[in-house]
Amino acid sequence: MPRAFASSPVYAAIAGFTTVGLACLIARDLRGPVQAPFKLIHPPAVTSRAGESSIVLPTVTVAARSDEGYYARLRSGVRWVQTRLGDNSYVTPDHSSRLVLAKSAAQRAGLHEVGLGWRDVYGIITAETSWVPRTGQSKDGTPNLGIAQFEPATARALGLRNPNDVVESVHVAAEHMKEAAQWSASRIAGLQLAEGDRAARLREGVSIYYNLSSRGRAAWNGRNTDRLPVETKRHIANARMGAQEAAMLDGQAQAARYSHSDVQTVASSAMPNMR
Repeated sequence: MPRAFASSPVYAAIAGFTTVGLACLIARDLRGPVQAPFKLIHPPAVTSRAGESSIVLPTVTVAARSDEGYYARLRSGVRWVQTRLGDNSYVTPDHSSRLVLAKSAAQRAGLHEVGLGWRDVYGIITAETSWVPRTGQSKDGTPNLGIAQFEPATARALGLRNPNDVVESVHVAAEHMKEAAQWSASRIAGLQLAEGDRAARLREGVSIYYNLSSRGRAAWNGRNTDRLPVETKRHIANARMGAQEAAMLDGQAQAARYSHSDVQTVASSAMPNMR
C-alpha cells in the first residue's frame, strides 16, 4: 500500500472496517436473506409476505404500555426495504434502522447491568429471523410471531401487545434477554472461568434461555453446550455472528460519517477568503 494512502486516517479506518466486514460475511450463515436492491416499502407491508394473503394470528391482549409515545417516534423512523429469503420476498428494516432499534432496546432494558449490550440484541434478532418479520412454528405447532419469534403465551407474559410491531418486539426481546442473562449468570456462577470465557458462556446461556423451554434449559450446566440440540447450537452461533455483523455495520457507519466530515473540513479550508 502506498505510504500516502496508508497514512490517511480515513482510508485506514475504512480499510480496517472492510477487513472485519469480509471476515464477518464469510462466517455468515449462507442460508440467511439476501437484501434486494434498495426500495422503500410502506410499513404496513410487514404484516404479510409479498404476494401472500394476510395471516390470521392469535390474539395477544395485554394492558397498554406507558412507552407507546416513544415507540411511535421510533416507528416513524424505521425504513423498510425488500429482501429475499429462499424463494420468497419479504420486507425488513434497513441496516440503519436495525442499529437504532437495537441500541434503543438495549439502553431502555438496562442490558449493561447484566453484561450485555446492543450488539447482543442485534445478534439475537439475527438468530431468530435475520431481521425478517414473519410467522414461524415450534415443533409442537405453536406459532412463533414476528421479528422476535415470541409464542403467544410468552408475548402475553412479557406484556407484548403486537408481535408484528418490530419496534415493540425488539424492545420486549431486550427485556427478555435481561432475564435470560440473569438466569445464565446463575447457571455458570460456580464455574472457574476467565473473564472472556465467562462473557462467552453468559451469551450461550442467553440463546439457550431464548431458544428452549424451561425443561430444555434445565439440562444446561454451563459445561455441556455441545450436547444441546443442533438448532440451539445454531442459534448460539448465529447470535454471535449477528453481534459481529452489528459491530461491522456500526463501524462502517462511523467511518462514513468521519469521511464525510473530513471531506467537508478539507473543502471548507480550501475555500478562498472572500473578505
